[in-house]
Amino acid sequence: MALTKYKIRQLVTVVDERNSFGYREFYGININKEFMPTVANTEGLDETKYKVVRKNYFVYSGMQTGRDECIRISMYDNDKPILISPAYTTFEVTATDVVLPIYFFMKFLSREKDRYGAFCSDGSIRSNLDWEVFCDIELELPSLLIQKKYVDVYNAMFMNQQSYERGLEDLKLSFETLIDEYKHKANKKTVGSILKEIDCRNTDGSITDVQGINITKQFMPSVANTYDVNLTKYKVVRKGQFAFSGMQTGRDECIRIALYNKEESIIISPAYTVLEIKDDTVLSEYVMMWFSRKEVDRLGWFMSDASIRTNLDMDRFYEIEIPIPELKVQKAIVEIYAAYNVRREINEKLKAQIKDICPILIKGSIEEARKTEEA
Repeated sequence: MALTKYKIRQLVTVVDERNSFGYREFYGININKEFMPTVANTEGLDETKYKVVRKNYFVYSGMQTGRDECIRISMYDNDKPILISPAYTTFEVTATDVVLPIYFFMKFLSREKDRYGAFCSDGSIRSNLDWEVFCDIELELPSLLIQKKYVDVYNAMFMNQQSYERGLEDLKLSFETLIDEYKHKANKKTVGSILKEIDCRNTDGSITDVQGINITKQFMPSVANTYDVNLTKYKVVRKGQFAFSGMQTGRDECIRIALYNKEESIIISPAYTVLEIKDDTVLSEYVMMWFSRKEVDRLGWFMSDASIRTNLDMDRFYEIEIPIPELKVQKAIVEIYAAYNVRREINEKLKAQIKDICPILIKGSIEEARKTEEA
């Protein structure tokens, strides 16, 4: 038949391979169905308890599916094995005589499927989609021949995006090499001698765009509930200014700082510190680029206090030294960095386009199968 329905349990086999190989690359899955390095502190973890993910394995987490309206699932496509938490479920698509693994994954790259997962999740506070319930979900599958036709379109787009991403990494290596060269020969200045604190409040309440900073050092809409919150106490961030939070620097191994580069001002929580350049021989973009380096995050982790919250207090933050080459060198490095950021944004758009086209491809394959069936 051109179209056949299968329950997921008929198509997959659970794999539970524990780490007896000494692997140390710890990952998780985000709501975009992408693998990402874990933000948890992995120091001292017993890696033998963690699950190994190999190429073409799937990783699934049913936690908070209803809350996030997202079935958290991803297919691993790299050759180098990684580790994930024992809380995840790892599996393979083994019924390859009826479904291609990539086509199976494409089925879950749609908002419709995410909404259905949320509908199927339990009614608890955590609103989980348990593995057994997930396995009962039915998938309508066309013939392998039709699947392959649409998978080929997906693969072509994916390979194009991956090629673009590799070029992105080459560009990143270029400016990091330049920084490494000058960090050993340029004079160093402390953060306290470069930046000054600005405390401008949203006193008239005219700005309502509340944002925060994530661990990738980017501004993002606040996830806090700001309903009925007095926004006049919030701090204003203008173009060219930094927002800094020293909280949990040690726990996250990340100095949470971001440079705001848009024209329209935003507001952030009073718990943040707003900073701007006070030394006209230093470019704000260069400072931000320096704080984007992992070695600086490790330094921040080292300098954070020993409390449970492991904060990086302002006085310690101000002690951090940054190598400052002459302005023309800073500008050259910043220009490469700016090109990298533009290409990174394009890469993110490419990934979003691939995800957006998957429901169209799935719909096309189903419609083609139905027409074949009618004929």
